[in-house]
Order: sequence, then structure tokens, then C-alpha cells
Amino acid sequence: MSVGIEQLAVYVPPSVLSLDELAAARGVPPEKFREGLGVREMAIAPPCEDVVTLAASAGARALRASRVDPGDIGMLLVATETGVDHAKPVSIFVHELLGIGRQCRVYELKHACYAGTAALMSAADWVRAGGTRPRRALVIAADIARYAIGSPGEPTQGAGAVAMVIGREPWSLVLGEESGTYAGNVYDFWRPLGRREALVDGKYSVECYLEALAGAFRAYRTLERPALGTDEPLSGRLARFLYHTPFPKMAAKAHRRLLEIDWSGTTLAGDRLEEAIVASYRDAVAPGLEAVARVGNTYTASLYLCLAALLEREGPRLAGQRLGLFSYGSGCCAEFFTGLVPSGVAVQAGVAELLRERTTIDVATYERLVREGDSGGEPPPGFTGEFVFRGVRDERREYARLAPALAA
Repeated sequence: MSVGIEQLAVYVPPSVLSLDELAAARGVPPEKFREGLGVREMAIAPPCEDVVTLAASAGARALRASRVDPGDIGMLLVATETGVDHAKPVSIFVHELLGIGRQCRVYELKHACYAGTAALMSAADWVRAGGTRPRRALVIAADIARYAIGSPGEPTQGAGAVAMVIGREPWSLVLGEESGTYAGNVYDFWRPLGRREALVDGKYSVECYLEALAGAFRAYRTLERPALGTDEPLSGRLARFLYHTPFPKMAAKAHRRLLEIDWSGTTLAGDRLEEAIVASYRDAVAPGLEAVARVGNTYTASLYLCLAALLEREGPRLAGQRLGLFSYGSGCCAEFFTGLVPSGVAVQAGVAELLRERTTIDVATYERLVREGDSGGEPPPGFTGEFVFRGVRDERREYARLAPALAA
């Protein structure tokens, strides 16, 4: 049975900050951000947006693009590490805002940046378990990456959401049924209760990411079917690689580690190894990083922002080919899996349009918005979202829809 992603849709906030301007304000060379991290811009959420409105706007776009009646969604999963309540899940707010029916399984998933993949795999298993019964799930990965103003993590902030309709008519990506996983308890990135910004041990986090990649990738290689030949690398069977990308240079580090493992003991691990790695990154990884470089870190959504942008731009050229995807969540859990781009793929995730419509803000405005946080209020001029956070009344969060209700 083919199960996978029927449609993807993206939503990012309408305000964007140039990292060149941030570098100038912090007194560092712009190359430190552009070359050292690979980032050029980062999306900034206004006070009227929080993770609920990001998720709902992406979800509404996905349902319209797939022409799915909200009442046909039997499972709604929202993956985030930017929750708004210790008990009440983000997903139940989204359930109401999207007009999804009562007969629906609804919950929130959290495991740092891995949660989007946990949600995707849970939904795919649920669809498969239905047998011949028609089942559709809506999976949304949404986050606002926050670090303290002036901190080392500041240039790796961002915000956005990716929604995916999961079912048995996967016109966007057919998921492979095998995956390699890896888990271990580490303190590389965490956000204690009561803290708005995350804590991170940057160098250690990179080491944990690469160790988890090695473990998950090696586990997957043993499951590949047909089995790999003695001198055959898995990378030879995959057209593109997509990685969890807190910043684009992390994807470059990840791809290097993956190829070192994949090519070990083969004729590719020869004198021209460095040249081959550079070429592979250029051809198989870089094409999927453009959107992340202009949006910034979206935590649970970052891998799927890469996927949505890649399929929107290159889907027809990739039809019939397989992609390798790696998901990492600090703490940690990781998974490597594959997906087949189907013939007739046609993804209009809205990435290019959203990036064109954004308004550039200066550093002073950015700092004001960060200090205000998700305090609620009216949408700013040029707002492109469909939902707003009005604020808190009697310790209850209030939301409103700006756009007409979804068609039945």
C-alpha cells in the first residue's frame, strides 16, 4: 500500500530581517552569518502570531490545496517545541480554527526538532493500519525559534509552519516503510519550564547531531531493499538529501559525515574524496536549502520546509527518484528515511509566493517585536496570515479568523 504526503503547504510570518543588518548592529562581519552559518534572512513573528496561528494558517492552506473537506480529517497532529500551555495541546486550538470534525484523534507531539517526523510517522502508521478504509491525517510542524538578543544563537532564529496531508494517494511523496533510528539522553539544547528562550551548548549540539546521524544512517543501510552490494553506497540510489537544518552549514556538515560513512570501504573513498564530497553537496543538498537560508530555524518544521521548497521548484524533474531525509531532535532522537517522488507530482506549497510578499524590518523593529513576544493584538499592515492571537483573557487564549471559513 502506498502511503505518504498528499499535499504540503507552508506559512511563514510576513516580517523579515536581513542578517547583514543584524551583523552590522552586533559589530560582526556579515560573512560570519552568511558564510559561517549560511543564513541570509530570518522570519520574525508579530505579537498577533504564535505557534497556534502559524500552524492553523499552514493547515488551512494545505486543506485548500488538497481539496480535502476538514470533516474528512481523522487525525490531527501538531508537532512543536513552542507550546502555549503545559496541558492543553496546540492541536486542539488548531482543530477548532480549521473546522475539523468531532470524530478526530487530536494531540501534540514534543521532542525538540524531531517531533515533526514523529508526527509524520505516527500518521503514516495510522493510515496503513486502516487497511482499505479511507483515512486522512493532517500533520503540522510549527515553531518559533527564540534566543536572547545579542546571544550566540540570535542569528539562528526564525518562525514558520509546514502542514502535510497524509493519506493513501501520496501525490507529493511516497514514504518508504523502513527507517533507521537513534536515541540517547543528552543536554545539547533544552528549555526549562518557565524560560521563554532556549539554552544550547552549540559545539556539543553539533557533535550530538552528527553522532545521531551516523547511528540512524548506519541502521537504515542495513534495512535497504534490495540490499546494498559489497562496494555499493546508498547515496548512489538517492537523488537528493534533505536534513534537519537549524542553519544551512549544519546540512553541509551532516552531508559530509553521511558520505564519509557511506563511502567508507568503497572506491569512492580515494584520493579525490574531498572533490567528490563538494560536488555531491552542490548537486544533492544545496538545492533544498534556499528557503531555510531566507526563513531561519523553524525547529520541527525545518526539514519539511526544505522538502516543500524543493518539490515546489524541482518536483517534476525529480519524479520517479528517491530522496533521503534525516531528522534530528536535541535531547536526542533521530531518524533517517526515504521517500519516492511520484510521477505527476505537482506541489504548490506557497513558499516562493510567501517569500516575495514579506516586508523587511530594521533591527530596532525586530528588537521591539522580540520583546513584545506573542502578546496578542491586531495584525500589522501587509499581514498574510489567516488567523490572529487576540491575547489572554481570564487566563484563556483567544484567537480569531481573518479569512473566510474553509469551503465544506
